[in-house]
Amino acid sequence: MAKQYIEKGLLVPDHVITRLMMSELENRRDQHWLLDGFPRTLVQAEALDRICDLDLVITLNIPFETLKDRLSRRWIHPPSGRVYNLDFNPPHVHGIDDVTGEPLVQQEDDKPEAVAARLRQYKDVAKPVIELYKSRGVLHQFSGTETNKIWPYVYTLLSNKITPIQSKEAY
Repeated sequence: MAKQYIEKGLLVPDHVITRLMMSELENRRDQHWLLDGFPRTLVQAEALDRICDLDLVITLNIPFETLKDRLSRRWIHPPSGRVYNLDFNPPHVHGIDDVTGEPLVQQEDDKPEAVAARLRQYKDVAKPVIELYKSRGVLHQFSGTETNKIWPYVYTLLSNKITPIQSKEAY
């Protein structure tokens, strides 16, 4: 059901994504989680509150035009799921998968108009969620346009907040 919305470049409705996420998270109550893009709305945040207390929330403040440009330059190889970006991970031959030589496609939700609409919609619904976590003191915000400049700060925060999990071989 979620796929139908995603393929049209729409955000998945609260009732669909919340039911999916709560089911998955309930099965992982005894594990650590890293959630990316959830919760996006207050309804989702309230559902998450019923099953856990969040330790840390990170939001990346990236200019609208930067996000739109990056997402609009994404092309995929559907059979394998390989993702290319024409700016920082281009295929060797434009429009052709490096491994199979098959054509790449741009999904409907990656086309500039769909990306712009999705980003505007996301901003409207995410703002109250960001404010909620800010008021609770668990929100950490990072701003920039380049991953390699933002990531060291995010990594430092995570390193200081999360106890490393050692593999069984380390014992």
